[in-house]
Amino acid sequence: MADEQRGPRDGEAYDVVILGGGTGGYVAAIRAKQLGLDVAVVERSKLGGTCLHEGCIPTKAFLKSADVFDEVQRSAEFGVDVAGDITFNYPAALARSLKVVSGQYKGLQFLFDKKYQIPVFAGRGKIAGPGTIEVTPNDGSAPVALKGRNLIIDTGTRPRAIKDLPFDGKRIINSDHAVVLEELPKSFIIRGGGAVGVEWASIYGRYGSKVTLVGRVVPAEDEEAGTLLTRAFKKQGIDVYPTSRPTAEDVEVTDSGVRMRVKDNRGKEDVIAAEVLLVAIGRQGNVEDIGLETIGVTHENGIIPVDAMMQTNVPNVYAIGDINGQQMLAHTAMHMGVIAIEHIAGQSPYPLDILNSPMVTFCRPEIASVGLTEKQAVERGHNVKIGKFPMRPNGKAVIEGETEGFTKVVGDADTNDLLGMTIVGPHATELIGGVAMGRLLDVTPEEIAMSVYPHPTVSEVIHEAALDLLGHALHI
Repeated sequence: MADEQRGPRDGEAYDVVILGGGTGGYVAAIRAKQLGLDVAVVERSKLGGTCLHEGCIPTKAFLKSADVFDEVQRSAEFGVDVAGDITFNYPAALARSLKVVSGQYKGLQFLFDKKYQIPVFAGRGKIAGPGTIEVTPNDGSAPVALKGRNLIIDTGTRPRAIKDLPFDGKRIINSDHAVVLEELPKSFIIRGGGAVGVEWASIYGRYGSKVTLVGRVVPAEDEEAGTLLTRAFKKQGIDVYPTSRPTAEDVEVTDSGVRMRVKDNRGKEDVIAAEVLLVAIGRQGNVEDIGLETIGVTHENGIIPVDAMMQTNVPNVYAIGDINGQQMLAHTAMHMGVIAIEHIAGQSPYPLDILNSPMVTFCRPEIASVGLTEKQAVERGHNVKIGKFPMRPNGKAVIEGETEGFTKVVGDADTNDLLGMTIVGPHATELIGGVAMGRLLDVTPEEIAMSVYPHPTVSEVIHEAALDLLGHALHI
């Protein structure tokens, strides 16, 4: 990696030492160099962290393979005849995913090595005292003590296991294992219906494996989005047990697979079986053995609380990304990294409002949202007014053959504020970025309705939902 001799000499301190080179950490390091700060990164694995190597990038590569397989299978519908049997080549999909990750990683290494010349200490870092990080190098060489006037903690999270049911990497796996499975099992039980669970259900179900999803579907999203996705999954042949909460006692692991006791919506007990159980019930913070107690950094349940500038309770110590628990998403971590560095540099960065940071789930159909859901808005005491428009009348959605979904605008009837928006359907994850900027700029539903949207595009559903809130949607 980068030349470790660049930066302060022995006995001098870096302006910033970043413990962890995940998405937030590496972006913070780059921004630090742009602002003229001496910065060093300590990373025990690879720059890029979970998102690049085990999360965002490889899973979306797998999802793209599933999309292409879908389109080829449906090609006759679009007037394209494909001769012969259509089969899915899992090893090729895995190889492409690994290639995508490798390419992105090389690009990141170039930024660190060549463009910004940021030193990276490959090893396990631990806070040894105020302003001091002790690094135990991966290569077995002698420990190195780094001095830093400021410390940013970006140690991330790891998949949470079902209590008393540890991962074995074969029958009981997590998302880290899933991105490198060499063979595609014929059947999966996926425990957990959050973003990770539904994305892997979308992947494996369309690859041809039998998938059973156990858990409430996208619980963080609008309830109507969860209902629609549940219905879509059932159409795709994915069985869903949304109310079942099995424990380790309900799971039996054998040489040939896994059996799980579950309950259906009416409380009737059933037993399901699969070759592999993928556990996606959440993540836990990596706070152990990094020396937080040495300088008194507060943490609870694996989370380090921070203020609006990402500062912990200890002066000059910041925490960004998953570890601060505000929103466990890569793009949010990047933004947190920039805020922390700019604050260290003496600037006045705009505080992060999590309600302006979109959530995106790349299942099929896609789900994206920003701000409050309808239920959250009601619970907060708003006089809620809703606008809603389905995908089915949208010309571009019909052209693309993806008409499942809707757009819902949540507004305040008294103040005319845009409280939130949920989009379910094609390109939802791309469309939500513009809405997030709109919330940042205090755009109102009325102003969305006044805007001109290009035709024919899926984006018109945003316009129509805003018109519906005002009482005059045009195409329904």
